[in-house]
Amino acid sequence: MRLLPVLLCAAALPWTAQAVDTGDFRWHGKLKAGDVIELKGINGAILAQPAAGNEVEVSARKSGRRSDPEKVRVEMVQHPGGVTICAIYPDVDGRKNVCEPGNGGHNRNRDNDVQVEFTVRVPAGVRFVGRTVNGNIETGSLKSDVEAYTVNGNVKLNTAGTATAAKTVNGFVEASLGSANWTRPAEFSSVNGGVSVELPSKTSAEVHASTVNGSIQTDFPLAVEGKFVGRRINGRLGNGGPELKISTVNGSIHLRQQGGPVI
Repeated sequence: MRLLPVLLCAAALPWTAQAVDTGDFRWHGKLKAGDVIELKGINGAILAQPAAGNEVEVSARKSGRRSDPEKVRVEMVQHPGGVTICAIYPDVDGRKNVCEPGNGGHNRNRDNDVQVEFTVRVPAGVRFVGRTVNGNIETGSLKSDVEAYTVNGNVKLNTAGTATAAKTVNGFVEASLGSANWTRPAEFSSVNGGVSVELPSKTSAEVHASTVNGSIQTDFPLAVEGKFVGRRINGRLGNGGPELKISTVNGSIHLRQQGGPVI
C-alpha cells in the first residue's frame, strides 16, 4: 500500500487535523486505540505527555546555530497503523531523505546542527513510538504502550501501559511500567549507562540480564536458572512467559518491583 506523505498540510487526512506553517510545526487529530503516533528525529529531544482529551497533539520547534532551520522540513505520513511524523534533513550525497514508518525510510544528516524538539500529547490507548539520534526521550504518566530509541541521550518512560523497547547507547534507561502483558520479547538496553526497569509485583517473564562493568540488583524473588555470577543472570519471574532482556556494558542494572524498596 502506497504511503501518503504530507508536508505541513493535513487536508488529505480523513480525520480532523490542522498543521500551521509558522516555521515550526503543529498538528492535531484523532487516532483510534491501538494505532500509533510515531515521532522520528535526528537532533533534538522528544517529550510525550498524556492528552487531556481524545486527540493527539504534536508540535515541533526548530532551532539552529550554524545551519538554517528552514532547510529542515517536518513531514507527516498517514499509514494503516497510524501516523508517523519525521524531521527530514537536507539530502546527503544525492540520496533523497524520506519519511516512512518504523525502521523504514532514509534520513541522513551531515554537519547540520538544526535541533527539532518534538512534543506530543498522547490519548489513552494510542501507542507512542519515539526515535531520535541525539536527544533524550521522556514520557509523562501515559496510559499507552510505548517504545523509545535514541543513541546519544537518556530514556525515561512512565506509563500505565507497557513498553517493548527502550534503547540508547550513551545514556541511561529508566522505565516504570504499569503492565507487563508483553506479546513479544521486551528489551531495555544501554551501552554506556545504567538500566532500571520497574514492573508490577505480579509480573511473569523469562529474565535475561547482563552487564560487563556494573552490578545487577533485583527487588523480585527470581528463580535463577544456572549460576548467578553477579554480572549475568537468567531466571524466571512468576510463572515465566515472554522474554525480558535487560543489558548494558558500562553500567548497573536494577529490576524494581512497584512498591518495593528503594536501593
